[in-house]
Amino acid sequence: MRDLVIVGAGGFARETASAALAGGRRVLGFVDDNPDLHGTVRSGLPVLGPVDSVIGLDADVVVCVGNPRNYTVRQQIVERLGLDPARYATVLHPSVSIGAGSTVGEGTVLLAGTVLTADVTVGAHVAVMPHVVLTHDDLVGSYATVASGVRLGGGAILETGAYVGSGALIREGVTVGAWALVGMGSVVLHDVPPGEIWAGSPARFLRNASVPERQSS
Repeated sequence: MRDLVIVGAGGFARETASAALAGGRRVLGFVDDNPDLHGTVRSGLPVLGPVDSVIGLDADVVVCVGNPRNYTVRQQIVERLGLDPARYATVLHPSVSIGAGSTVGEGTVLLAGTVLTADVTVGAHVAVMPHVVLTHDDLVGSYATVASGVRLGGGAILETGAYVGSGALIREGVTVGAWALVGMGSVVLHDVPPGEIWAGSPARFLRNASVPERQSS
């Protein structure tokens, strides 16, 4: 197992470092484009330099950036770095439960208490926060973000880059479209079209998402 460098130095990056350390991986530190952070220490680990400096390091990489105001940035950084996919680590907290037939892509992070019950497919560079439950036959597309406490019913689909806020419930068989955003605590009973923001119980359309056009595959 190679050493790990984490892209970003925010909250999710530090949570990922904690998960990796708990799993026995050595973490060299963070890289971040904020020059004020260079040379500082975050959660006991150094900020080594700008994001692009990771290209020349002999280490695995995981990209841990993004928030509801800019949830396309993870894909943007992966494309900018242009690294071989084999360089991207998959970080699983030791408490994660992965059921039979389930797969997890490169660069994906599953934080503490996440459960994949059976035949769940999680793509590449997905961010899954603590205590998420993905049930049978769920499909989570690459670059999706699944915040803490989210529950997906069987056969639900989160397409590329979808963002699901904390505590949201997604009904079985429902699809959340590419780069759509579901607000925290929402109960989603119907398909959410790509690039839209839905919230409430039951969730309803609020407005179009203010995100640049991204790849959908």
